[in-house]
Amino acid sequence: MDIINFREFCLSLPLAEECMPFDEDTLVYKIGGKMFAYADMTDFRFFNVKTDPVLIPELMDRYAEIGPPVHMAKGHWISVNAQGDLPMAFMQGLIRESFRLVIDGMTKKQRAEILSAIDQSYGMEDR
Repeated sequence: MDIINFREFCLSLPLAEECMPFDEDTLVYKIGGKMFAYADMTDFRFFNVKTDPVLIPELMDRYAEIGPPVHMAKGHWISVNAQGDLPMAFMQGLIRESFRLVIDGMTKKQRAEILSAIDQSYGMEDR
C-alpha cells in the first residue's frame, strides 16, 4: 500500500474527514471529529489504526507487519507496516474496522447522527 492508496481508501469511507492537526507531515482521518487512522505522508511506511484491544496480542503475534503504535494508546491502537507482505484487502479491513470502532465508541446520540448522515449520503433515508 502506498500513501495514495491509503489516503483514497480512508476518504472513501462515509463522512471521513482528512486533516493535519499535528504537523504538516501527518495525515489524520476522522469520523465525527474522532480519529480512526493516521500516517506520515512524507515517509509513508506505516499507518496507525484503532483496534479491538482483545485482538491486539493475536495480531502482533500472527503478523510481523503489526506492532505497537507511536504516540497513541498501545491498548487500543496498532501500527501497520504498509510496505510488508499484508494483502491490500487485509490492510483496508483494518482501516474499516478502526472506522467502525470509532463510531461504536460514540454516544448513542452521536452514533445516531453519524449513521443518519451516512444513510442520507447514500440516499437510504427513505428506506
